[in-house]
Amino acid sequence: MEKIKTNIILFAMLAVSPLTVNAQVEDEADSVVVQKKVHVAFRDKDPDHLLGGISYVDMEELQKKDYTMGSLEDMYALVGGWNGNNLWGMDNERLDNNDNANLPIVIIDGVKRPSNNVLPSEIEQVTFLKGAQAVVLYGPKGAKGAILITTKRGKVDGLQITANANTGFHVAKEFPEYLGSAEYMTLYNEARINDGLGPKPEYSQQAIYNHAAGVNPYRYPNVNYYSDEYIRKVYNRSEATLEIQGGGTRAHFYTNINYYRFEDLINFGPAKDNYTDRFSVRGNVDLVVNKLVKGFANVSATFYNANQNKGNFWSDAASMRPNFPENAAPLISIDMVDPNASKALAILGKSLNLLDGKYFPGGTKNTQTNAIADCYFGGKTRAVSRQFQFDAGIIYDLDKFVRGLSFKTMFSIDYAANYSLSYNNKYAVFIPTWSNYNSQDIIVGITQQNDELVTGHMSMSDTKYRQTISWNGHFDYDHTFGGKHHVTGMFLGNMYTTTASRAYHRYANVNLGLQVGYDYMGRYFADASFAGVHSARLPKGNREAISPSFTLGWNIAKENFLSGSFIDDLMLSASYSDLNEDADVYMGDDSFYIYDALWDKIGGSFSWNEGVSTDYTFSKTGSNPALDFVHRKEFSVSLRGSFFNKLITTDLTFFNTDMDGFIPQTPSIIPSHLQSGLNGSSFKPALNNDIQNRKGFDFSVTAQKQFGQVHAQLGVVGTYVTTKWKKIDETLDPNAPHKYSEGQWLDALWGYNCLGFYTADDFNISTTADGKTVYALKDGVPRSQLGGAIQPGDLKYEDVNGDGVITNLDQIVLGRSGQVNNLGDNTGFGNIGTPWHIGLNLTLKYKNFTLFMLGNGQYGGKGMMNGGYFYMSGEAKYSVNARGRWTPETADVATHPRLTSLSSANNAAGSTFWLYSTDRFNLRKIQLTYDFPKDIFEGKWVKALSVYLNGNDLLTISKHRKMMETSVGYAPQTRFYNLGVKVTL
Repeated sequence: MEKIKTNIILFAMLAVSPLTVNAQVEDEADSVVVQKKVHVAFRDKDPDHLLGGISYVDMEELQKKDYTMGSLEDMYALVGGWNGNNLWGMDNERLDNNDNANLPIVIIDGVKRPSNNVLPSEIEQVTFLKGAQAVVLYGPKGAKGAILITTKRGKVDGLQITANANTGFHVAKEFPEYLGSAEYMTLYNEARINDGLGPKPEYSQQAIYNHAAGVNPYRYPNVNYYSDEYIRKVYNRSEATLEIQGGGTRAHFYTNINYYRFEDLINFGPAKDNYTDRFSVRGNVDLVVNKLVKGFANVSATFYNANQNKGNFWSDAASMRPNFPENAAPLISIDMVDPNASKALAILGKSLNLLDGKYFPGGTKNTQTNAIADCYFGGKTRAVSRQFQFDAGIIYDLDKFVRGLSFKTMFSIDYAANYSLSYNNKYAVFIPTWSNYNSQDIIVGITQQNDELVTGHMSMSDTKYRQTISWNGHFDYDHTFGGKHHVTGMFLGNMYTTTASRAYHRYANVNLGLQVGYDYMGRYFADASFAGVHSARLPKGNREAISPSFTLGWNIAKENFLSGSFIDDLMLSASYSDLNEDADVYMGDDSFYIYDALWDKIGGSFSWNEGVSTDYTFSKTGSNPALDFVHRKEFSVSLRGSFFNKLITTDLTFFNTDMDGFIPQTPSIIPSHLQSGLNGSSFKPALNNDIQNRKGFDFSVTAQKQFGQVHAQLGVVGTYVTTKWKKIDETLDPNAPHKYSEGQWLDALWGYNCLGFYTADDFNISTTADGKTVYALKDGVPRSQLGGAIQPGDLKYEDVNGDGVITNLDQIVLGRSGQVNNLGDNTGFGNIGTPWHIGLNLTLKYKNFTLFMLGNGQYGGKGMMNGGYFYMSGEAKYSVNARGRWTPETADVATHPRLTSLSSANNAAGSTFWLYSTDRFNLRKIQLTYDFPKDIFEGKWVKALSVYLNGNDLLTISKHRKMMETSVGYAPQTRFYNLGVKVTL
């Protein structure tokens, strides 16, 4: 057995990686508990010395009761200030060449990395740096907040092995509901009649009957893409993890080996075998070279594959009509072909794509593919991702030279490659010519549309790569003078650069940092931090700047007048920061050289000299040598407390943030004729002008108490954020003062106030000689200029500015959307989130049973029921919402405008008619865990054993639950039920 353990140790140390070990260690000799450190920017701090704007989660403890599948899963119910997308409502980085497209900067083991490439089982701690004072040392790219993820490290001597296995099932919540063929054809005819066009000839009453009766599903199809014929309601996900850690006096290591695999809901043809899998190995090694020098090295490798059928089934299922398209099913039985139709049989006989020799793909000249044939005949694709990450560092103890001084440096290199391997087959569709012999439908002719190709080999496409190189080094000072005066300091150099395919410029961050801190006996605190930042996006002379941050703190509980009171801890802190950031320095798609006059050339599109084509040069932007950083100017106050011997702990932070210096994309000070000339030419410069304001608070309250043999812990977290345009460049229209954006929410949702439907009383109605009805609005009734013919049953809007017509000047603020409102201008990019976010978590522990429950809610936001599922016009597929259409008979109860086979921008416009509340509360997680008593394993090779059952996304409480849980054009949302077992050797 010892030989086996030795071999495992040797293997694990070859496959490992590092960082500082900040575990809560208990010395069995004297039972002294060492409090875990909190990982913050480039250093670790005692939790009692945090000065606001920082929250953290102990993932090792959380994983004992909460099985999660993503690194940041469930965090919005555990951390105040985090809503699952951003911190304190800060819209996130716009041009980020990594996989954190919608997140703040994510730092994993000290390196900027994708959050989706680290698993919960690998993580020791997650720290949320919300306040500006907490991220100042990360430079211009970290100014909107940061999430620090610290992976586990070896803590035990000898060897410890932990194995964890999980298997569970995803169960679909809701599916979109669409009309069947007969009902669709009937209502489409109604739409044409509304438009004065008459029924569609192909949609005769007989044809509608044939579709309804299922007379011949190949000629009169009624395809339901969400039926059991094509999808299943459940699919499996399984995961296995092996953790190995150990070491001795000189070295400790931690290794995590993980594999998971999951399927999907498509359940026909080759798509039955769709699956995604991921294999990863991560290792951390810490070495003690001598008394003065320590080292660490981290390595991680990930192999990800997504195996899918060709085509886009879910998108097609939301758009392909049930009578696909007419007179032909997606697949047609060859038995329907007349045995005497030799030419038709000969065409099919040459086909490379007959399913089981019995079915061929149907279509028309205008419909040359379909979702079903794509799956059977289109081929397969495998999306491949390979990621390798390595970092190493050294820590020097310089205490013998200067008491309390040390130096730490680390270097990392990450490489990611993505590509697709595909069998790109081409298939033909066959257009049938139907006849009827003796009341039996039969195909008498076949027309082949397109050629066929079965490649037999895989081709590579969508190749992408990303390489990140980073380095940081810092001198750290930490010393207490006379047992009372605690002084800290840091001098930092930090850089990283990312090179990515399809991106000419590197994504880079370079900064220096200086931090000086002082506290007197843990009672009075002062901290000053400075970052010297650099940005190549700005003109020479403006590329360097200093970002300062100042914080004061007072632990009131340590004053004599509170000694012996119910207050255990009460830390009050206040901070002011002015950070320089360049993530929002851009115009259009350009982030570099926008301070300069940019010119471009187009060839062969300008004719002169008797028709000879020649190149011409045009201006893209004007110059602005004064272009500067965008500033995050923030004041915050925090109050953290513990009461009644830690019965209740609280953390409250108020913040007020100005993002000053956003660049208007269409500056009003530049005349319009200098902004949109020939071929989009423009002389508009990039100007720092707009100011966004965010203010609000976040809180966290935890209460715990022992009730007999039951230990209960309840946590409540929340965030409230309100926003406004403090200053914005906009063209003011004196006829619509209500349209001014300055002073409005950043995420103001603009739209029309719907007064209901137009009625016959609004029109002068006449009939032409050929019998067509003409609708002319009466005098005094506002005329919509939004697009489309107006008649009874269309939506009617309030003429807010009273000019007699409905235009975009009549839009008003309908609520908050959670998305920065661009108003046709890209200023301010990203997701803010709803005003209120609430999280609840409850832990009940009875003997060896642990029940963990978690929920989250969002409140105060509004959304629009837009898209073809809610409003149908033209040739769109009809959902069940079409049943609520306006007709003269249903005018008082209609939930949808009249149907039209034409387009109607008027009815599709955002308005109170389509407005809904996004308020919801989710029962996100319930997990029951049983830990077998440790005494039954004494003297055995098994040290601990746990089993657990859990369910995810179990319940949504909302007025619009069904709509929120229905995905249109995408794979359905699911609930997840899981069984897991964890054993420690």
